[in-house]
Amino acid sequence: MSIVSATGIGSGLEINAIVKQLVSVEGQPAFNSINRQTAAANTRLSGLGSLRSALADFADSVNKLKDGNSFRPHTVTSSDESRIRVATGLGAVAGNYAIEVVKLATAQKSIANTGYASPAATVGSGSLTFTPGSGSAFTVTVDASNNSLQGIRDSINRADGNSFVNASIINVDDGLGGTVSRLVLTARNPGIGSAFTVGGADSDGNDTDTAGLSGLFSANLTNQTVADNAVIRVDGQTATRSSNSISDVISGLTLDLRKAEVGATVNVNVALDTQAIEKTVGDFVTAYNKLQSTARNLGRHGGSGDGVGNGPLLGDASLRLVTGQIRQETSAPVSSAPSHFNSLAQIGITINKDGVMALDNGRLRTALTSNLQSVAEVFTSSEGVANRLDKRLDSVLQSGGALDRQQTSLRDQLSALTRRREDVQLRLDKLEKSLLKQFTAMDVAVGRFNATGSFLSSWIDKQ
Repeated sequence: MSIVSATGIGSGLEINAIVKQLVSVEGQPAFNSINRQTAAANTRLSGLGSLRSALADFADSVNKLKDGNSFRPHTVTSSDESRIRVATGLGAVAGNYAIEVVKLATAQKSIANTGYASPAATVGSGSLTFTPGSGSAFTVTVDASNNSLQGIRDSINRADGNSFVNASIINVDDGLGGTVSRLVLTARNPGIGSAFTVGGADSDGNDTDTAGLSGLFSANLTNQTVADNAVIRVDGQTATRSSNSISDVISGLTLDLRKAEVGATVNVNVALDTQAIEKTVGDFVTAYNKLQSTARNLGRHGGSGDGVGNGPLLGDASLRLVTGQIRQETSAPVSSAPSHFNSLAQIGITINKDGVMALDNGRLRTALTSNLQSVAEVFTSSEGVANRLDKRLDSVLQSGGALDRQQTSLRDQLSALTRRREDVQLRLDKLEKSLLKQFTAMDVAVGRFNATGSFLSSWIDKQ
């Protein structure tokens, strides 16, 4: 606030400095209290944020183990990828397979025997009906608006109900030194079921000649490629499919057929990828230890003279409760798992007296090899470690959960402290105005007294 004069004219006092000091002394206790409470709330809020972040990271590793797919990774090899490439998926089982590619699936490709002077040449009018080996037929009406070769091509590709054939145009030699345009019809998918025929009605009244629209009927098309199914033999057993990508013959495997050769056998080997499982479990152990380390730092008690200081959540009941529950859920046995594999300790995951988790990879690998399903149940069954931890973490991290309520309360507290600081400042501003008014009045009065005294002294001296 501005002050008319820093120094009182009548009294000679530093009014501005005196008022400011008095106001500061008046407000300091309240501000000190607000600052202490604000710092404490911010420290605690930051600590809860760190705890929540560590819990969320741990929850991510738990979710990976909760998903049973984490215990189904397999590696697959093909002895000849020029013939068969193989990919694994859900349901893959370790094993060896001898596969022979007898025949690849092919898509029908038909070329019109009739050549036209150019794509813009008129073909004729009427209708073209395309009938697939399986499914519904569709019809294209050809009239003056689309009776050129390119107009027919575009109408076929845009036709309602066309889900199985593509039309294109090639410009090729006519054998006489010139060029002709021919319509090419290609099935969108391989397999016998995707074969098609072309018929219809030619407006010239003759549906059997090569003139007009009938020149595009099946009788006047040459099949460059005939539609056919793929045929393979798996361990001597025959399987026929309409596609060269086959995923329903061997459970969990997708076979990408590349080349057919009768009598040539490709060996496909599927093995459990224990390294991938070990990495997922190892990430869980790392996340657990990171969480415990964060919790210890948040709740530490700094010794006198050690220069460390107390953790921001020292003595916090929620911190103790959450970390205690997580350790309990992690250590407790799994009732649904076999007795010889019903806890983390039995598959090579232990926790020492300091709360540090360790993974014995050799022991885990042995357990995976001897009984993968039992190891998976330790984590993934309804009462498994991962499911128990997931439920516990969800209750803590969810909106309205224990941590969320505390953070909301602290934010409300900080807002209240801000309003309290504003109220104190408003009171001090009013006090400053009042003191200035009083000191100014005092200074005026002193000035008058001094003037009167000077007048009297001068008058007496003159007598």
